[in-house]
Parts: sequence; C-alpha cells; structure tokens
Amino acid sequence: MPLVIPVLFYHGERSPYPYSMNWLDCFENPALAAKIYTKPFPLVDITVVDDNEIMNHRRMAALTLLMKHIRHRDMMELLDKLPQVMVEISDEQVRVLIHYIVNAGDSVSPEFMRALAERLPQHEDKLMTIAERLEQKGRQEGALEKALAIACQLQKMGMTPEQIKQATGLSEAELKKIIH
Repeated sequence: MPLVIPVLFYHGERSPYPYSMNWLDCFENPALAAKIYTKPFPLVDITVVDDNEIMNHRRMAALTLLMKHIRHRDMMELLDKLPQVMVEISDEQVRVLIHYIVNAGDSVSPEFMRALAERLPQHEDKLMTIAERLEQKGRQEGALEKALAIACQLQKMGMTPEQIKQATGLSEAELKKIIH
C-alpha cells in the first residue's frame, strides 16, 4: 500500500491553528487510540471461512457469501445457499446485494440471475429484469466484437477509415482502437 501522508488544511476562525497536530490527541482516549492504531489490525479473512459457518451469520450471511465468492468463475455454486440466507434480509438489502453481484462480479450470467429468481419468487421481477439486461449487454458486446472483426478485415482489404465506419456503423472512437 502506498504511504498516506495526512495533511490538515485549516481555515478556522482562530489563528494560528490552536490544536494539537498529533491526530491521536483528537480522540477521547489518546492512549487507547495509540494502542489500536499503532498495532497490527484485526483480520477477518473470509476466504478461509467455511461456507457452512458463514450460513450461521444470519443477516450478514448473504453479503459474506457473496463477498467470498464474487470473483469465482461460476457463481452457480452459490445457488443452493444464497437463497436460504437472502430470505433473512429486507427488500432494500436484497436490492443492494443484487447491485453488488452485477457490478462487482467478474462473471455474473443471465442464467445465474434466472436461477436465483426461481429460488426467490418474491424478488423474481427484479432478478428477471437484470437477467434480461445482462443478455442485452451480451448481445451488444457480441455485435461490437463482430463489427470490430469486420472492420479489421476491411482495413486489410484497403478500405479507408470513412468507408469502414460507413460499412460497420462503428464510431470514430471505436474505429481508432483497431486502426493502426
């Protein structure tokens, strides 16, 4: 981790700055603060905690399971456990977890969202909408990849960038990524 250098920019009414410049003095109990902030921090390494133990974390279980497995290639392995713990949390928390799955997950698939929707009928509408968006995004990415591949071929055939843009519908920025 890079070194973080604290700087206090002061523009208060009293001048010059009248307080201690040792940040630990700002705490109600500076001695305790020094003990806490100058020693190694406590670590909860969720990557080594057994999933069955996580399942006992009640309201935190869903988030903890997701955080542990969010980078796994196949989220489908969570389908048996995740719905069991998601029934423990509020609709708002489910919404936040779904947002987390979609934005932090490396490989969330429409199939996963559909399977989750089947197991959580009370959230089916939200999950199916997200599954449809993921499919649409996949189609768009596929179409872009195809257009870029065609553009490469057209460039090799000697077409001008303007002709390639016209033939593929690619934007100027997209075309610049592939033209040398």
